[in-house]
Amino acid sequence: MVLAELGGQIASALQKMSNVTIIDEKALSECLKEITRALLHSDVSFPLVREMQSNIKKIVNLEELAAGHNKRRIIEQAIFSELCKMLDPGKPAFSPKKAKPSVVMFVGLQGAGKTTTCTKYAYYHQKKGYKPALVCADTFRAGAFDQLKQNATKARIPFYGSYTESDPVKIAVEGVDTFKKENCDLIIVDTSGRHKQEATLFEEMRQVAEATKPDLVIFVMDSSIGQAAFDQAQAFKQSVAVGAVIITKMDGHAKGGGALSAVAATKSPVIFIGTGEHMDEFEVFDVKPFVSRLLGMGDWSGFVDKLQDVVPKDQQPELLEKLSQGNFTLRIMYDQFQNLLNMGPLSEVFSMLPGAAAQMMPKGHEKESQAKIKRYMTMMDSMTNEELDSSNPKMFNESRMMRIARGSGRMVREVMEMLEEYKRLAKMWSKMKGLKIPKNGDMSALSRNMNAQHMSKVLPPQMLKQFGGMGGLQSLMKQMGSGKDMMGMFGGGKDK
Repeated sequence: MVLAELGGQIASALQKMSNVTIIDEKALSECLKEITRALLHSDVSFPLVREMQSNIKKIVNLEELAAGHNKRRIIEQAIFSELCKMLDPGKPAFSPKKAKPSVVMFVGLQGAGKTTTCTKYAYYHQKKGYKPALVCADTFRAGAFDQLKQNATKARIPFYGSYTESDPVKIAVEGVDTFKKENCDLIIVDTSGRHKQEATLFEEMRQVAEATKPDLVIFVMDSSIGQAAFDQAQAFKQSVAVGAVIITKMDGHAKGGGALSAVAATKSPVIFIGTGEHMDEFEVFDVKPFVSRLLGMGDWSGFVDKLQDVVPKDQQPELLEKLSQGNFTLRIMYDQFQNLLNMGPLSEVFSMLPGAAAQMMPKGHEKESQAKIKRYMTMMDSMTNEELDSSNPKMFNESRMMRIARGSGRMVREVMEMLEEYKRLAKMWSKMKGLKIPKNGDMSALSRNMNAQHMSKVLPPQMLKQFGGMGGLQSLMKQMGSGKDMMGMFGGGKDK
């Protein structure tokens, strides 16, 4: 993931500070130096880094902190909130309303993936019950209309464009008028890609904006852009009223710090991130979960949301009941493996689990891990119902393991390895025993019912230590008001 290296370096700086016996000015300065280096190395603009460093020092005044305060936790919270502030200008973006026509105009640099993002944005809202339409006002790039036409046809979204008309303003106005008459409630206008040196294209962009009067202008930005990001984003903001940002190509391995700079330059919120080339590889952006995952803290509520999407509604109460009982069978493991594969890229899913990314998904081993899960499922396909519904791994004697190995075309050693994985997961599952289950079996309420005791069981020991042990975790949850607010540290804090 883009920014993964930055997240790793910041998490490493925090871990080093956690190992220091006494937190004094020297320890804080060392930690901030490492974080500053990491941000600059990732192409975050220098003024932003300097401001962040200054803000953290103001928040964390070690001399004024009374004895008994958990200094580590205060420093971590300050770093977390400053990173969130860098990505969140504090104002919400315009949100389209159903049955009321809204015009959304897309602008951005050449090659940022704007046309594809237009279709993804339309497809996302179509699934939510909107009636979207696409207008191609990009007459500058050869093949732009063909690309939009192909994407729109694939997603079954109406589109408008012209092979003969060269005036983008005329195409945009005609397209918007046409779809308003057809009662489309989300009309998306794709414009030509440009950079700040191209004055004529910027003038054209202003004319399209004036003619179509968009409710929202979205700036699409490639996450791999470097130090130039701040200036380029500012040029767009000065020309049209950029109200939101979408960051593309987040599945790459670029430094990505320029993306942070561009958000600061436009002073507009990031609303979506593109995580791949496919239509559904498009996620709603939420600041706290993103920063949580970046720092290896996970995003528990995001994980529950994804699980909710893949687990049929009628099966959710049953799954939660099994979770609260702490009784984990091989059949449950099989079903959860199936859900896991349906949730999207494994590296992304594991990054949502606090401390799990490094242990369960080593860097660059995603395909290997996916193949292993499929291999385990093939072995379980060779089991009897009695074996699948048992929670006793001791029942698997040598003859049973040989039969399973033969039936699945694997070796006995691999069957033993799968059973060891089952034991490990069963141990984790048992820690959730006694979790309070909502009456309606709503999975989204699961993260809200997590108390300090359950959180301490789920968190890796080193992370629990960073919070100051069980006592520190309890006081933090009390301080933040509720388990739901506490999930903000792990990616929650959003109403369902």
